Amino acid sequence: MTCKPILLAIPLLATPALADEMWISNEKDDTLSVIDIETLEVVRTIDVGERPRGITFSKDYSVLYVCASDSDTVQVIDPDSGEVLHELPSGEDPEQFVLHPDDRHLYIANEDDAITTVVDTESRTVVAQISVGIEPEGMAVSPDGKIAITTSETTNMAHWIDTESQEIFANTLVDSRPRHAEFIKEGTELWVSAEIGGTISVFDVATQDEITKIDFAVDGVHPDRVQPVGFEMTAGDTHAYVALGPSNHIAVVNAETYEVEDYILVGRRVWHLDFNADRSLAFTTNGVSGDVTVIDVASREAIKSIKVGRFPWGAAFRPTGG
Repeated sequence: MTCKPILLAIPLLATPALADEMWISNEKDDTLSVIDIETLEVVRTIDVGERPRGITFSKDYSVLYVCASDSDTVQVIDPDSGEVLHELPSGEDPEQFVLHPDDRHLYIANEDDAITTVVDTESRTVVAQISVGIEPEGMAVSPDGKIAITTSETTNMAHWIDTESQEIFANTLVDSRPRHAEFIKEGTELWVSAEIGGTISVFDVATQDEITKIDFAVDGVHPDRVQPVGFEMTAGDTHAYVALGPSNHIAVVNAETYEVEDYILVGRRVWHLDFNADRSLAFTTNGVSGDVTVIDVASREAIKSIKVGRFPWGAAFRPTGG
């Protein structure tokens, strides 16, 4: 009699889906904290250069760029392994930067040198250095890639740069110590925050004329502590979430009326923030308290505080495809 082999049904083990991530730069620890957006826990801590601040991903999220300010370099990191692949020339003390829509050129603010450095990430060379105002910090590039903005903290200006000629074609005054800039509404408006001035200036990009100025006032907080720094837009650019520094609050601003609709209490000295994929959650970096506050956008309520490294500064979202 012939015996037939017995076939055993062995269940296949499904590979667990990877959750999306929020990457945080910790400027006093020289580390990055990686937060699992599903569990809202830190799952990795990665050593990087000295005083990491600005942080952004390539368009396909295959590499991470980090401004290692005190190392005078931009580090290029493999987000899967956490390894530093190589470094890019950046000029002295790079603080913030922005990646051009061509996914190739980084525009970097060099705070100590009063210049904006343009780096080709493929050839790893400096292609331009543009003299700007004193203590440049904020950086933005228009969606069509034609205009770059540098804000200078001491000169109190936004400098408008033609990205084809790499020359400044306009300078606009803002209030004291501008920190962050964003193009919104498909590039028709430019918003610039002024930390010490306590305002956001809104400009018409076509004319560089000021449209309006947004003021902030938090109940029970002295006006000197209401200091707008980083901000990001909700889905459809309907509202801005604005980090108000040592006031320990996020302001919610209606982008059509330019009115402040709400204030949300977060951690101490909130610097920057970013959203998850569908912009239902905001993650704020709170420098002094060393944590990240998670905000539910629908309810406008803080739902969790996540301990990270010392003095978290920047935040960048990364989808994993899980």
